[in-house]
Formats: sequence, C-alpha cells, structure tokens
Amino acid sequence: MRFELLAKDPSSKARTGVLHTDHGPVHTPVFMPVGTLGAVKAVHPRELKMVLDAAIMLSNTYHLYLRPGTEVIAHAGGLHRFNGWDRPILTDSGGFQVHSLSDIRKITEEGVRFSSHIDGSKHLFTPEGVMDIQRSIGADIMMAFDECTPWPCDRDYAERSMHLTHRWLDRCIERFRTTEPRYGHEQALFPIVQGSTFSELRRQSAEVVASKGMDGNAIGGLSVGEPEEEMYAMAELVCDILPVDKPRYLMGVGTPWNLLENIALGVDMFDCVMPTRNGRNGMLFTRNGVLQIKNRQWADDHGPLDPDGTCWVDQACSRAFVRHLFASNEMLAMQIASLHNLGFYLALMREARERVTDGTFTDWRVQILPKLKQRF
Repeated sequence: MRFELLAKDPSSKARTGVLHTDHGPVHTPVFMPVGTLGAVKAVHPRELKMVLDAAIMLSNTYHLYLRPGTEVIAHAGGLHRFNGWDRPILTDSGGFQVHSLSDIRKITEEGVRFSSHIDGSKHLFTPEGVMDIQRSIGADIMMAFDECTPWPCDRDYAERSMHLTHRWLDRCIERFRTTEPRYGHEQALFPIVQGSTFSELRRQSAEVVASKGMDGNAIGGLSVGEPEEEMYAMAELVCDILPVDKPRYLMGVGTPWNLLENIALGVDMFDCVMPTRNGRNGMLFTRNGVLQIKNRQWADDHGPLDPDGTCWVDQACSRAFVRHLFASNEMLAMQIASLHNLGFYLALMREARERVTDGTFTDWRVQILPKLKQRF
C-alpha cells in the first residue's frame, strides 16, 4: 500500500492524495460509507459502485465475527467475494463496539471478554485474535485493537486506557508481521491514537503511533459526545504529529461541516453512519442545510428533492413523494434518503479535493459552512 500526496491548500493544512491498494485507488479526502455487516443499509452494492462511485467501504470486525462468522467469510474467499464488492474495504477492529457494550464486557490486559448482543454467548477479543479475524475477513486496511474511552472521563482513566492501547498495539503489530494475507492481496494495519480530550495524552499517543512506521494512522476516541471544538483541537494536535506522507483517518466523523473543518486540519479519511442512519429517519443533508423531509410543509412540494443534488434521486423524486413514502412507512423512502445522503457526502468530498487542487478550499469552506448547518 502506498500513499501519494498530490496537492496542498495554501491557506490551511488540507491536502489531496491517492491511497493505492490492490483493489484500486482511493482519492483523498475520502468519506467511507459504512457497511457494518458487509453491506450499506438500504443501498445495493451495485448502487454503491455504479451510482455513487464510492471508492472504499467500511465494515466491522465485531459484527462480522458474530454474524455470519469468520468461517463463512473465509470459505467464500474473503469479504470481497462474499459481498461482491471489488473495491477496497477497511475493517474497524471492534474496539468501539466493545466500548459501547460497557454493561456486558470486562477489559483486562489480555483483551476484552464480552457477551454477544445477539444471543448472550461469551467471547474474548485479544489483539492477536482481532488481527486473525481481520486476516480472515480480508480487509485491505485492518485497524489495531484499541480501547475507546468514553466522554467525559477522568485523566487517570484516559491515561491508563491509552497505555493499554499502546501495549495492545505492539501485540497487534507483532501478529500482523508474523502472519500473511490469505486471499492474494496485500493488507495494511493502521494504529489508533487515543488519549480522550487531554492534550498531553493525545500528543504522547500520536508520537507513539507515529514511531511505529505503519502504512497509515487513525485518530480514535473522538465524536463520542465531546464538544465539536474539543474534537477539532485534538485532531489538529494529532495531525501536526502524525507523518505527512501517511494517510490520517479520523474515525466515526461526522456531519458535513465536521468533515470540512477536519480536512482543513489535515485529515484524509472519514467514516460515519450518520448519512444512512439519519437518512432512514428522514434527515437529508444538502448544500443549503439539513432538510427534515417528514415535516408537513413538504406534503405538497412537487419540486425536486434536492435541486443542487448530484444523485439521480435528487431530480427524479419530489419532496412531496418522498415525504409520502416516509408517512406510509414504505421501504423505498429509506433507500432514496440513503442514496441522497451518501451522494451528497461523496460529492462534497469530490468538491473538497477539487478546491484543494485549485487553491480555493479555504474560501469555499468559509462560504459553505454556515449554509450546511442551517435547518429547514
């Protein structure tokens, strides 16, 4: 795997690049649609590729391990063959999911013992085991196993958690380097910076992660409830430490304005369930703000869903029609909204890349940010 820097914005830390993988190139900054179980909810893989032109998908180790199970995926020849997606895949390590199971898991030096949210069965995730699971899944990018701290948390807990994450990282790297890919394509391992919202811990963690010399690096433990300004401050601090010649991935972020603000700080990769989850609940993101399509005001609006949209549903479907579908609990409503939101996110990233390339990113970002945050 190789990361190639292409352009830098003269007025910010934004940059464009290409992450070269065996399943194709990923142009950055990039938003990765979330296909937790190997599929993006309400979006057909053909639409993800042919309509939205998504360059990379994110799937989740924890969920795929529990269902359908790594044996099924391995027997199929890896996740790419199992789900028919022939472009790059990144797998989360499951650290965030385990973090969210606070009432049914126990963290020790060995790893995390937890109960399945599906049937209550008992399981153990260790750094070595998570590497083996991701080898079986066959993701192009594997994430290190970490502990994601909650927000707020006290400094002592955040520091203990950070050091545990670093020790687990060493074990992940050792397992990664002593095992081989299973399906004929290369895999990369990204470490994760932790440290909550404590600057000195974030700095220390970023320095440790940078010293490992892996193919890319991630920033975790943000977008977990902290104020946006604290997220931006931590992202900026970490980006200033992580290597310039490696992609920087901010995990679980976020709103369209979060993406643009973090691109300006030097972040290259993003993922979030927000466009599909919020879309399934009738929240549509547009260049002019957040549209609540379930509202009564759209019941007789026969104009396009989004006049500025780039996806076919934006012109083909009216606001009145989509509102009617939601009011009628039609499955098509969720499909249209998910396509629109993902199309908007991916178009926003394409324009961000163009703006960085032509040197107008900062002016464009300043102009568009207030509009993105409006609600109507």
